[in-house]
Amino acid sequence: MTCKSYDVVLLDIEGTTTPISFVRDVLFPYVKHNIRNFLETRWKDPEVQRHVQAIAKQANDDVKAGILSAIKINLDGPHADSAEEIRNKVLLNIEWQMKADRKIGALKALQGCIWRAGYESGQLQGIMFSDAVEAIRRWKAAGIKIYIYSSGSIEAQKLIFGYSDHGNLLQYISGHFDTTSGQKIDSSSYKIIADKIGIAPDRILFVSDIILEVSAASQAGMQTVLSIRPGNAPVDAGAFETSSNFTTIPLNPPKASTIKLE
Repeated sequence: MTCKSYDVVLLDIEGTTTPISFVRDVLFPYVKHNIRNFLETRWKDPEVQRHVQAIAKQANDDVKAGILSAIKINLDGPHADSAEEIRNKVLLNIEWQMKADRKIGALKALQGCIWRAGYESGQLQGIMFSDAVEAIRRWKAAGIKIYIYSSGSIEAQKLIFGYSDHGNLLQYISGHFDTTSGQKIDSSSYKIIADKIGIAPDRILFVSDIILEVSAASQAGMQTVLSIRPGNAPVDAGAFETSSNFTTIPLNPPKASTIKLE
């Protein structure tokens, strides 16, 4: 692997630090199986009501945009839906959005709220690749800052790392970014993140399993590594560096130099 010096590592989660199977086979089904009970038992919780309002706004915007799967939710006015009708419509809107794997804030925020309850109760535990954890610890010990950039909400990111099968890993993480900083396939998002961190893009190493994200980061001037993990979709890496074991990623060689590992 060829790698220049870097001061920051920016990590994706799904298919990078964490198996895709954990997200698709554990986290998503957990929401599907628990969302009705969650809404019914916590309906009057102000936080839950904020999420319901956000889902309703998104649903109504989708209806106006002509998205056929979207279902209008009437929260107020003379034709306001009952609490039961609102819950049912929220469930239906969440169901089709999850099937479509939509990367929108309202959905991700509600998912994070439900997952938090699962982690705190001990029903959920974040699964991490062991080499990713070892690499994170090595980077931290070497003075390299580690940030997370995922389509999942910042809260969901913190839950996976805070309740991981390797203990609480949040002590190693300097910050988190989600799609409020921009979509992950847009190069402008990576420039925004570099500005927020306060460092030149070429001093950041971005690691992800999605070729479009790696390409976007590269266009923004970041160094990149494409994550190759069991369960990830086959991909043609082209000229991009790849890694299936993050401990093989060079640990900050001297500035302005390039090293090669066999």
